[in-house]
Amino acid sequence: MPRVKRGVMVKKRHNKIIKQAKGYFSSRKNVFQTANEAVAKAGNYAYRDRRVKKRDFRRLWIARIGAACRNGGTRYSVFIHALGQAGIDLDRKVLADMVINDPAAFTALLKQVGVAG
Repeated sequence: MPRVKRGVMVKKRHNKIIKQAKGYFSSRKNVFQTANEAVAKAGNYAYRDRRVKKRDFRRLWIARIGAACRNGGTRYSVFIHALGQAGIDLDRKVLADMVINDPAAFTALLKQVGVAG
């Protein structure tokens, strides 16, 4: 049986990892073993943080809406409950955008649902 030499495929696999580690600091960018660990860790962080990002943005939107509600003389929870009662289906992303870009419309919305103080 002929001998199988794997040098070409190993080099190809190593180069793939090194290419993914481009821009990393020190030996993490050019030593295969450390680059491999760094790329694996980066992949785990990327996977995890794609989910965390959704939570973080929701928190930001709620903080912005809550601050605008307090300026309008009500609480966030009361406002969200009143929106549901009034049958207004606006998500928090849209409401937060309204707070930033069109405060007059948000104030009108507070009055429309009947919670403006």
